[in-house]
Amino acid sequence: MTFSRKWPLALGVLILAGGGLWAFMQSSEGEASKTSGRSIAEISTGTIEDMVTAQGKLEPKEYVDVGAQVSGQIKTLAAEVGDTVKNGDLIAEIDPEVFMTKVAADESRLKTLQAQRTQQLAETVSARQKLKRNQTLIKDNAISREVLEDAETAAKVSEAQVAALDAQIEEAQSTLEGDKANLSYTKIYATMDGTVVSQSVRQGQTVNANQTAPVIVQVANLDTMTVKAQVAEADIMKLKEGMKTYFTTLGSGARRWNGIVRQILPAPEVINDVVLYNVLVDVDNKDRQLMSGMSTQMFFVAARAENVLTVPVGALNKPVPAQDTEQGQAYQVKIAAGADTIDKVVIVGLMDRSFAEVKSGLSAGDKIILPAAAAPKSSQGMGRMGGPRL
Repeated sequence: MTFSRKWPLALGVLILAGGGLWAFMQSSEGEASKTSGRSIAEISTGTIEDMVTAQGKLEPKEYVDVGAQVSGQIKTLAAEVGDTVKNGDLIAEIDPEVFMTKVAADESRLKTLQAQRTQQLAETVSARQKLKRNQTLIKDNAISREVLEDAETAAKVSEAQVAALDAQIEEAQSTLEGDKANLSYTKIYATMDGTVVSQSVRQGQTVNANQTAPVIVQVANLDTMTVKAQVAEADIMKLKEGMKTYFTTLGSGARRWNGIVRQILPAPEVINDVVLYNVLVDVDNKDRQLMSGMSTQMFFVAARAENVLTVPVGALNKPVPAQDTEQGQAYQVKIAAGADTIDKVVIVGLMDRSFAEVKSGLSAGDKIILPAAAAPKSSQGMGRMGGPRL
């Protein structure tokens, strides 16, 4: 009975002792990060990236709108969305009956004119022969001068009629060739290798090409996609052609796509009084994971420093103009040395929103005093706008 009464008392003592040990350990740990209410961050190595971020849209780099050059009803639609086509493959056919009728009429008119020309040539030969006889007779005064002149006029009129028929035949031939071309336009062919990505008409629909060429389908090469990113006016000066960039898409998870800036279009777009410049970035898409119209989050890498000492931006109290160097900007920081505080000047280089590259003035393991509002976080892999690491 004595043992059972002492057991709860012993247990209570152990609990109190454990609580005291836990409180001591928490107090010691707190001292590692705070000294007299001060927030402390330790200088370590990391990667700093100066990035420009933007939103973009994906579209095929190479595409063509395959349209109709003549009006009529779509008789056959040989390609649908998703089909792979080759240059020269039949896409659609417009009902050719009206155009075939025009070609037949042109051919008949041409044959009529050619027959008339043959007849007129015969009459011209006869008129020339008559003129030649009269020229001989006039020498012997066998005919009057008036008869000779009439023969000359008849020969010239006959030759002029042949020339007129030649012009009419040339016009009829041109009309025939034009109508044959229109007849050939009733069959619409692909003009490049690619995939049918959109279809604007259906079989049986009538299209009108009198004012604008109606689009039948759009064919695109999906092996290479282009991101059209809209970059703010304040950031466009940081970008240049050939710059490395990467982007993510909605639902892509941790995957990212790398690309190169191909072109910066000189003319801006003004949206809600905001000036935006379009930047084109090409990316390989042979695995067909990227689709036209997808939204992208772009990360343009303006500068990058790997495995360098980093200091939280919040620890940089104020710039020191007298200490400016070609390496970077000088700032004053506070170093924790036990219970004491030491002011020190540090030269920083590349800087993002959270961390700055230490050029000189600090060493790994130095403890920096942070203002209360600055929350120390690891700089490893932290890029501007929270972008994924390269």
